[in-house]
Amino acid sequence: MGVDVNQTTVDYVNRGEVPFVEPDLGVHIAGAVSQGRLKATIHTPHAEAYIVAVPTPFRDDRSADLSYIEAAARGIAPQLQGGELVILESTSPPGATRKMAEVILGLRPDLSLDGAGGAPIVHFAHCPERVLPGRVMIELVTNDRIVGGLTSEAAALAKSLYSVFCHGEILVTDDITAEMAKLVENAYRDVNIAFANELSVISDKLGIDVWELICLANHHPRVNILRPGPGVGGHCIAVDPWFIVAAAPNESRLIRAAREVNDAKPAWVVEKVRIATESVASGPVIAALGLAFKANIDDLRESPALGIVSALVHEIPEASVLVSEPHIDALPAALRDVPNIQLRDTLTAIQRADVVVVLVDHEEYKEISPDLLVGKVLIDTRGIWRDQAASTTEG
Repeated sequence: MGVDVNQTTVDYVNRGEVPFVEPDLGVHIAGAVSQGRLKATIHTPHAEAYIVAVPTPFRDDRSADLSYIEAAARGIAPQLQGGELVILESTSPPGATRKMAEVILGLRPDLSLDGAGGAPIVHFAHCPERVLPGRVMIELVTNDRIVGGLTSEAAALAKSLYSVFCHGEILVTDDITAEMAKLVENAYRDVNIAFANELSVISDKLGIDVWELICLANHHPRVNILRPGPGVGGHCIAVDPWFIVAAAPNESRLIRAAREVNDAKPAWVVEKVRIATESVASGPVIAALGLAFKANIDDLRESPALGIVSALVHEIPEASVLVSEPHIDALPAALRDVPNIQLRDTLTAIQRADVVVVLVDHEEYKEISPDLLVGKVLIDTRGIWRDQAASTTEG
């Protein structure tokens, strides 16, 4: 049984469809629904095991908003009889799984964690998801998983459940360590991306081709610098490090600095575009290629491209911005009513543009003919058109 508060999502699933882009997922959903093995509802039913996978955004002060977890817990609590396993998969700050348990047991004082007073036991565990959008159906099976239980019995039960479909190694620990492990994985990546992004800013100031620089440096056997971009997006890397900062603000100096570097990169891109439009006589047209937070998906969560496109019309009010995003049919709400922003197909956007800005490295963009770019100012934040720079004006 799948449970969601969005009736549209429930209806999609019950038709055997997927309301977003994810390779191969649609085939599995359609098959499971047609066989009667998967149904969706807006009401939480009784079950032997619950997997909670809800959003955990951060608030304005960058602390975690656990209201979605608490709402899910309130839906689960009335259904419990004792003996159930409740797993939190949502990426969460340390202590979130225990908070979920407190909410449920607060509503159900007749239940317990350890059977004290003869009360039936409910088992709680944290098993962070580790899949990459675009590879979910592969990595859900092949990736190693971390299982952290509030008790050893809860951990054993969670490991048994995930063993049904996970071929990777299942590593057992406590709940707080499991929560922290997922945050550390994403903070590690964020720090390394920040190094690449800062390097791109330094290289630009020094007149160095950052892509060549990184290629050369990576020939060292113990160096593997990542590729820079216009910032960091998505619901994990752009969010999770702040949970560590909130938990230990005085000790997480490097993690905080990395977040600040990556959060500053979109403004740097906007300034590069603003300077590029100064060479246009009047009413510059900017083609912004990509809105998703990573290549070849339709997920726009925390995407730096959204902020860049929005900022362009504020910083360059005389400009028109033609957005290309091959994986969506309409502009998101944040851009829909913004003057001078229009969604166009890639070919039209480039043909009409004075300045072309690559924000996402979709495969479609890599196949664009160099002839389309002749005479245009090119700002390639992803480095996908390096070989075409000779026939364009590269920013």
